[in-house]
Amino acid sequence: MGVVTAVSRNEEYTFTKPTRPSITLLAGLGVEGDVHQGVTVKHRSRVAQDPTQPNLRQVHLIHAELFDELDAKGFSVAPGEIGENITTRGIDLLALPTGTRLHLGPEAVVEVTGLRNPCLQIDRFAKGLLKEVVGKGPDGELVRRAGIMSIVLVGGVVSPGDEIRVELPAEPHRPLEKV
Repeated sequence: MGVVTAVSRNEEYTFTKPTRPSITLLAGLGVEGDVHQGVTVKHRSRVAQDPTQPNLRQVHLIHAELFDELDAKGFSVAPGEIGENITTRGIDLLALPTGTRLHLGPEAVVEVTGLRNPCLQIDRFAKGLLKEVVGKGPDGELVRRAGIMSIVLVGGVVSPGDEIRVELPAEPHRPLEKV
């Protein structure tokens, strides 16, 4: 089991999202009051490509362990500062297969859709940070470490301190890809 360490949302298009005492997830839509809430894609670059695409990026989760690693390399990053809605601890989010369901607190359930594909805005937040969250693996493959994206299956209130229960999908498992 993991735990929610922080929750964030923002009504405006800015890179960071202020932390909140709680957020409300809405089934099929995302985080209530967040600029990325909706059935269809809300990220500006994706809207420019095709505004009718389904929104597979309703809720962005990131692991606090990444912040610990970044801090050791001289980057001070706090929850919400690189755009995530839910900061977690105790779950290897990046190792989860596509379709994993995360039960957040007593009610909410999200389904993992893929990896966050971070953009250059991360370097505007802190120069050199993009290189720390996107790199090359041992075989030269691209490795994205800036969290995962999900859709809301069951709504509910999510707060810091809520437990996270992982429900893996049926096998065969599909690895996460960028969404």
